[in-house]
Amino acid sequence: MLVHIFINGEKRKVHCQPDAMLLEVLRDAGCKSVKCGCDTTNCGLCTVWLDGKPVLSCSVPAARVNERHVTTLEGIQDEAEAFGKYLVGEGAEQCGFCSPGLIMNVVAMKKELDHPTDDEIRHYLEGNLCRCTGYMGQMRAIRQYVDEEVEA
Repeated sequence: MLVHIFINGEKRKVHCQPDAMLLEVLRDAGCKSVKCGCDTTNCGLCTVWLDGKPVLSCSVPAARVNERHVTTLEGIQDEAEAFGKYLVGEGAEQCGFCSPGLIMNVVAMKKELDHPTDDEIRHYLEGNLCRCTGYMGQMRAIRQYVDEEVEA
């Protein structure tokens, strides 16, 4: 089947199987930041933005994104780098496998929520699993990123 998708602002024609998930299509299109970590929609590693909202690409049929806009980490490099510096500063990047999905959600949260509380941050990010950090370093980095961006 042929699907027309805007990937990081570029319109692409994608040939895929009728049962293909967006995750597969994006990886085939070269978006290697989009990862599969669980196959059960529980880890958050495959998070992308669909029309500006975070979604788990492993649970979105590619056929449903026809003529829609998908943004991956490759499409928000400046924002990702800005937040990534906070992760590194807190030693929260560890292996980095979960970082793309986390970054996609943190940047989306910053755009959506004004002055989020720690509870709001935890709720927004509850689907992002990390097996390395214990989350405290990530939480400190998120808090610093959100607070500094709000003040700027």
